[in-house]
Amino acid sequence: MHTSAPEKNIWIVIPAYNESAIIGDVIHEIRHAGYSNIIVVDDGSKDDTQKQAQQAGARALRQRLNRGKGAATKTGIEAAKLLGADIIITLDGDGQHDPHDIPALIRPILRNRSDVVLGSRLIDPKGMPTYKILHNRISNLLVWYFYGLYVTDSQSGFRAYSRHASEVINTSTDRYEYDSEVIREIYHYKLRYTEVPIAVRYTDYSMGKLHKQNLWNGIKTLYRMIWRLIH
Repeated sequence: MHTSAPEKNIWIVIPAYNESAIIGDVIHEIRHAGYSNIIVVDDGSKDDTQKQAQQAGARALRQRLNRGKGAATKTGIEAAKLLGADIIITLDGDGQHDPHDIPALIRPILRNRSDVVLGSRLIDPKGMPTYKILHNRISNLLVWYFYGLYVTDSQSGFRAYSRHASEVINTSTDRYEYDSEVIREIYHYKLRYTEVPIAVRYTDYSMGKLHKQNLWNGIKTLYRMIWRLIH
């Protein structure tokens, strides 16, 4: 068991869609890193993601319909709060994130220096494809323009939230624009935030996921952001 904060109730939330091939490995890696409180939210998968998550030792919830990453993440956060979480970490279910980065994410919260800690792939983008670096930097500028806060990786799903942050952040989006909307909430509620570098592991599996954030999904995300701002 991890010893960084034995007095804190730390929960990991993983939104997952059709990740049955990898979700068990993701959970085992998190548990091996010392974190056993894990919630997987199966976002209406067509495979047995929920079953694989349960067999690996996670609490597995299931949304009947595929509502989107944002909706699944919010469901997991609400569940973690009901279970008394002091700190909530969100990460993706495709194995891209390294659980050994979790101590760096929670440290600023434990020291009462931050309410939200954003894992950033772009502080040290070693191994990150050039087109992804460009895409993310454009997204960062757009988030800054629309929401008023510039961060180095506005699309990262690897984040940590204090109990206070999880209670005041109020997002309305269900899909990939959720990550951007959290930045708006940080700015709106003047939450203290920190960015820390994280490793990212691109594999044939993760890069082949059709529902991952790509150029077309990025365009749709931008459209939905603008639509919500003008209506």
